[in-house]
Amino acid sequence: MATVTVIQPITATETNKLRVAAYCRVSSSSEDQLNSYQAQLTYYSHRFEDSDTEELVDLYADEGITGTREDKRDEFQRMMKDCRRGKIDRIYTKSISRFARNTRDCLKNIRELKSLGITIFFEKEGIDTANVTDEMMITIMGGLAQEESVSISQNMQWAIQKRMQNGTYIVSNQPFGYRKEDGRFIVYEEEAVIVRRIYAEYLHGYGLLTICRRLNQEGIVMGKSGCIWRKKAVRYILTNEKYIGDCLWRKQYTENVFPFRKSKNTGQAEQYYVSDAHEPIISREDFEAVQKLLSAKGEQFGSREFHQYPLTMKIECGSCGSTYKRKNVNGRIHWVCQKHDFSAGECPCKAVPQDAFYEAFTRICNKLTEHYKTILQPLQSALQELKIRKFSGNLRVMDIHKDIAKLREQVHVLSRLKTKGFLDEAKYQEQTTELNAKINRLQQELKRMTRSDEEDETLDQIEMLVEIFEKREQLMTEFKPDVFESIVDRIVMKSRNELEFHLIGGIELKEKI
Repeated sequence: MATVTVIQPITATETNKLRVAAYCRVSSSSEDQLNSYQAQLTYYSHRFEDSDTEELVDLYADEGITGTREDKRDEFQRMMKDCRRGKIDRIYTKSISRFARNTRDCLKNIRELKSLGITIFFEKEGIDTANVTDEMMITIMGGLAQEESVSISQNMQWAIQKRMQNGTYIVSNQPFGYRKEDGRFIVYEEEAVIVRRIYAEYLHGYGLLTICRRLNQEGIVMGKSGCIWRKKAVRYILTNEKYIGDCLWRKQYTENVFPFRKSKNTGQAEQYYVSDAHEPIISREDFEAVQKLLSAKGEQFGSREFHQYPLTMKIECGSCGSTYKRKNVNGRIHWVCQKHDFSAGECPCKAVPQDAFYEAFTRICNKLTEHYKTILQPLQSALQELKIRKFSGNLRVMDIHKDIAKLREQVHVLSRLKTKGFLDEAKYQEQTTELNAKINRLQQELKRMTRSDEEDETLDQIEMLVEIFEKREQLMTEFKPDVFESIVDRIVMKSRNELEFHLIGGIELKEKI
């Protein structure tokens, strides 16, 4: 008779701690809001230090970001990715309004996290998503947070409109050629002379591209940004009424939708035109002459609608690095290097028919459909193995968040000391400059370390490619824009007869044309 030996299970000597994360957010960069942001970071940094059941694995903090649009919150998106990758068991946040002011997004994310086995605790409301009965309360509180955002937006719009009506509205940003002092535009002569030159050259027959080239060749840059001149910037200067001392307010309006979205005002909302609001740089006669000339050439804003084509901003010149643009050549659509088109002597790459790009992509897709098992799946397996071996969790990220929080706290202390007269201006500037430099260095290090965990991001993209070609049952017979936009990052024009397709996941494939 066979002998059976019972092997007892190994009893864990200690209970595994829950891996918790904290999410903080403030919706503006005001001093009061930054103090709140600092307080949240400090609170969560110390809360779990002595806990026997929970350990803080990371802090996620969005500063000066609206809660109505989750796609604009980089740290929130990073937290959601880490949740999907199994790095977090529980999330703590101050309140539902800190987590989201959009009810739909709030519930969507909570349900996704619950499906992953991750719970959230909202401290202000005392709501724990581990309790199923709390979802109705979350819906109510999320709705209230959303209504609060709508109310605040409406009040702000009403206040802005009233200031526009009585002429006390102050534009936040001054155009090139002006500086702002005490809420008024003051002519900045170093830039104003360039504005006058642009108007004069256009009236003398120079085109927008020619004006750009002349300014760039002379090393003249656009204000503090130091950017080179482009056609769009020159056209903006030539059409801006502020250069004759006037102001047109409400060029954009906030649509009555949630999340809030700004759109060009083409008659949907009232506008306000203020004459002689500040000192002019250009005479009204010259401005009107320029508008007539722009209109005759069809170069005013809005005269031609911009169309986004599948290849727009996707093709890169392998010779000079410029982006290709769409061009009609004898009734047939081509794509040409912008530098070559501007000056053929500066780049040898000539125009290529659009059909050549479409046909090359179709062939690439068909090759992957037939051979993805030998091209993509081995790479997928290698990346999965690397992910398993990779050390999960990064304590340095949490330490950097704590260091930034301490430095910001020191900045706020210095600000209060200066306000109360205990610190003179020179000493305040010296110390805050040093602290801000340290914060910037830490933030740069943080960006490098949290740049979406490259291996995980690449693996996600490779898995997407495998899934796309696994589902494809037959070969492509024509170009598919949706497939192209889903999997192609860019195309490099290696030579007149060869393209290099850069797909998501870092895949590079060459194809003859």
